[in-house]
Amino acid sequence: MADLIQQEKLFIQDDVTTRLSKIANNLGAIKREVTTNPDTAASLIKESLYYVEWTAPNLVEVDVEKAAELVDVGRTLARWQYRWEKISQDADALLEVASIAGNLSEHHIFS
Repeated sequence: MADLIQQEKLFIQDDVTTRLSKIANNLGAIKREVTTNPDTAASLIKESLYYVEWTAPNLVEVDVEKAAELVDVGRTLARWQYRWEKISQDADALLEVASIAGNLSEHHIFS
């Protein structure tokens, strides 16, 4: 738990734009890793959920619409995390996650 608190402290030192870039990079990494390294993808999903949680409150202050869209990204990540055991056993589901993660990584909120 202490490690997570330290990770949050380091992450929130970055400005919102940099944080969004890190989320986009993680989504791209999920796309790349999900079919060959599902465990790595699961870790990236978990990390990305934290990043969304730590970014959304500050993004609300800048752009409410983008914050709402970021929360939607978080919902997608949470659904994957919740169903990960089933997803990781299904090649088609993994390909779908890869496709969605790739599309999300290019979402306008990250540019």
